[in-house]
Amino acid sequence: MTVTAATELTERESALLASVPTGLLINGQWRSAASGKTFSVEDPSTGNVLLEIADAGAEDGAAALDAAVAVQEEWAATAPRVRAEILRRAFDMVTARAEDFALLMTLEMGKPLAEARGEVAYGAEFLRWFSEEAVRSFGRYSTNPEGTAQILVQKKPVGPCLLITPWNFPLAMATRKIAPAIAAGCTMVLKPANLTPLTSHLFAQVMIEAGLPAGVLNVVSTTTAGQVTGPLIQDTRLRKLSFTGSTPVGRRLLADASTNVLRTSMELGGNAPFLVFEDADIEAAVDGAMAAKLRNMGEACTAANRFLVHESVADEFATKFAAKMGAMTTGRGTDPATKLGPLIDGKSRDKVHSLVTDALADGARAITGGAHAEGPGYFYQPTVLQGVEPGSRILSEEIFGPVAPIVTFKNEDEAVALANDTEYGLVAYVFTKDHNRGLRMANRIETGMMGLNAGVISNAAAPFGGVKQSGMGREGSIEGIAEYQYTQYIGFPNPNNA
Repeated sequence: MTVTAATELTERESALLASVPTGLLINGQWRSAASGKTFSVEDPSTGNVLLEIADAGAEDGAAALDAAVAVQEEWAATAPRVRAEILRRAFDMVTARAEDFALLMTLEMGKPLAEARGEVAYGAEFLRWFSEEAVRSFGRYSTNPEGTAQILVQKKPVGPCLLITPWNFPLAMATRKIAPAIAAGCTMVLKPANLTPLTSHLFAQVMIEAGLPAGVLNVVSTTTAGQVTGPLIQDTRLRKLSFTGSTPVGRRLLADASTNVLRTSMELGGNAPFLVFEDADIEAAVDGAMAAKLRNMGEACTAANRFLVHESVADEFATKFAAKMGAMTTGRGTDPATKLGPLIDGKSRDKVHSLVTDALADGARAITGGAHAEGPGYFYQPTVLQGVEPGSRILSEEIFGPVAPIVTFKNEDEAVALANDTEYGLVAYVFTKDHNRGLRMANRIETGMMGLNAGVISNAAAPFGGVKQSGMGREGSIEGIAEYQYTQYIGFPNPNNA
């Protein structure tokens, strides 16, 4: 592993940062926080401050909800084609500014530019997908079984929404929530993560330029999330909460949301098993493992967390996997040579290292990595651990870093038992040449999604979400817009019986 040197901001980077709105977006206007407070957004590869932006308080959150409520009825009555065209224009604009969005994400989040470009394409696709879904949200009309009445069913927007997004995918997590809300006819208050709010601010500005009316989307970045979102969740005018983040926080939000029986969508933590069977194509499995483990430096709820490998191929897989992991070039994401960026902050890096340290103390062996990377920024060496003991903390907690613990199994039943030995159920990965075995794994593993001989499966056209304590609801696909709608039934006498 090598670490490329960190650099100061270039003229291009400085100019891009100067174009990012630094206020709060409320009722179509960027404005300062009522308190006048600001907070710093840092580059995790250097620890340097990128920008100071407005730090919202409870008063700002209330103003944002006021704005959303004020235009909800008008926005719900807006023609689906109008909503669709706004989303399509936004898709075109984000695509046209792909390099700006990619660079901004790299600066505030750390991911390499090549990966950031991939997120722009992925995130923009939600805008295009839901622009098409906006005009295809169908109800139905039928006669009741007795023939005495007619049944009319229509889909209606749930109303004002609170959208809370995480720091690891600053564009895609915003578009995955905002696009279906717009398509359904909902207004919203977005609370982006305070570690990476800049991409959301730039995206919100693009939505305004695409023609989104004032008040439909409001953005309140803050370092005191509970003070801002708590009163909103208790406000009876709010009708929907969508959250992506940790399971402990999700549990608290669900409890708070129960007061007003809010519609909720929860995309929470993961502990994804990556199963390699004895008949797997090992080269393909290693490539899949690299993709599933290192996307976003491992800071993804979909990241492979536990590598469960058949004992007959475990050494071969571990050796080849470790060789590729150890060859990764780590550094500032703007450097073309960089393949792996920093973790988001020092706290995250320390947690990753504590998990590795505990596993080593329990008897695991680091066949590559296992330590902090030197230099400025929050880097951690890509690490592969072999001989991880059952019960190790690293097998039960979400790692959120470039660390791969390997556990062996003897047969299919043991593999399933190991895979399901977790409170989470977001995604699983299975590598086998036996198609029937692959389908059996889909039936037996408790997971909302599964990659069969694939290490990356996210797509705007596919329903994203988990089971167990990985959350509820789905984002993307035809299911995505339904999360922002309720079903209304209207019954009336059969006119043929008049």
